[in-house]
Amino acid sequence: MGKIQNIAVFYGSDSSECEVSCRSGEYTASRIDDTRYNIYEVYARFGRWELVAFRRKDSMRVALPEGARPLVDRNDFSVNVYGEKVKLDYVYVMQHGKPGENGLLQGYLEMLGIPYSSCSSFVSTIAFDKYSCKSYLRDADFVKLAPDAFVRKGDDVDAFAARAVAKLGLPLFVKPTDGGSSFGISRVTEAAALADAVNYAFTEGDSVIVEKSVPGREFTCAVYRDGVSSKALPVIEIVSENDYFDYDAKYNGHSQELCPAPIDDSLRDEIQKTSCRIYDYLGCKGIVRIDYISSEDGLYFLEVNTIPGMTSASLVPKMVRAAGMDMTAFLTGIIENS
Repeated sequence: MGKIQNIAVFYGSDSSECEVSCRSGEYTASRIDDTRYNIYEVYARFGRWELVAFRRKDSMRVALPEGARPLVDRNDFSVNVYGEKVKLDYVYVMQHGKPGENGLLQGYLEMLGIPYSSCSSFVSTIAFDKYSCKSYLRDADFVKLAPDAFVRKGDDVDAFAARAVAKLGLPLFVKPTDGGSSFGISRVTEAAALADAVNYAFTEGDSVIVEKSVPGREFTCAVYRDGVSSKALPVIEIVSENDYFDYDAKYNGHSQELCPAPIDDSLRDEIQKTSCRIYDYLGCKGIVRIDYISSEDGLYFLEVNTIPGMTSASLVPKMVRAAGMDMTAFLTGIIENS
C-alpha cells in the first residue's frame, strides 16, 4: 500500500469479550511499527468511539485521561488531537465480539472506503455465527463437521432438548452461535441438564448450537496472506486441565498450549493445508485462527476466529514466535497486504 499514515487500533466491544479485547488491542498497538505509522488507540463500546492513547512516529505513547478523550467523528472518520484534525486512514480491528467481529464495523468502513485488517463484512458475518459458518462448509469435502442442532430464543427449549438428545446422543457441547472466549458454553453429560445449558447460552445471544462431542485432541492453526497466497503458521495443540478449553483454561493458565504441536508431519501438514483451504474457501483476509478436533476418524472443524486473541500470551503471537518471525514485521505484513 505505502499510503497508510494513521492507523486506528479499535478495541473494546459490546459483548462479554470487552476486557479481553482491550488487552489484545493494547498489545497489538504496542507492536505496530511506529517508524512507519502513527498509531491511535480507539476504545469502542456501545456506540461511543473515543481516543484513549496515541503514539506518533518515533515518539512515546501518550495516554489520555478520562474526561479528555476526543470522540471519533464518524462522518469523515477523523479525530481531533490537541486541536489538530487527524484523518484516520486504516483500522486494525481488535474488537472481539460485536460489532468488530460480526461485520458491522467492517460494513461502516467499507462504505467510507477505509481499509482495515480483517475479513470483509460478509465473511465476518458468516464466520462469526458458528451455525452459519458450519452450514457454509457443509459441502466442503476436506474437513469433517460434528453433527449438530440449532435453536433460537423463543422456541420450546424443553422440546428442543429432547429432540437434540435423541438425535445426537450424549455428551454434547452447547454454545451461543455468535459468542467467543467460551462465554455461555457448557458441556452436557446428562439429558436433564441440556435445557438449562441452552438457557445459559441464551444469556450471550439469541441463537444456540448444540453439537455432538467428538473425542480427540484439540488443535489450532492460524492463516494469513503474504501478498501472494495464504500461509499457515505452526500448529498448536491445546491440552486443557478442565473438561474443555473454557474461559478459565484460556485466560487463567489452566491449559498447556504446545507450540509447535508434538505431532507427526502428516497430521501437521493436514491441519495446515486444511486451514489454508478453509481460509480461501470462506474468502478470509488478515490473520484468522481455525480450531479443530483430531479424532480417530478424521479432522473435525470447530470454528473460525476472524479476530483471534492478540495478548502477549495468546495463541497467534505464540505461533508467530515459533515460526521465527518478528511480531512487528508480521503486523506490517498484515497491514500492507490488507
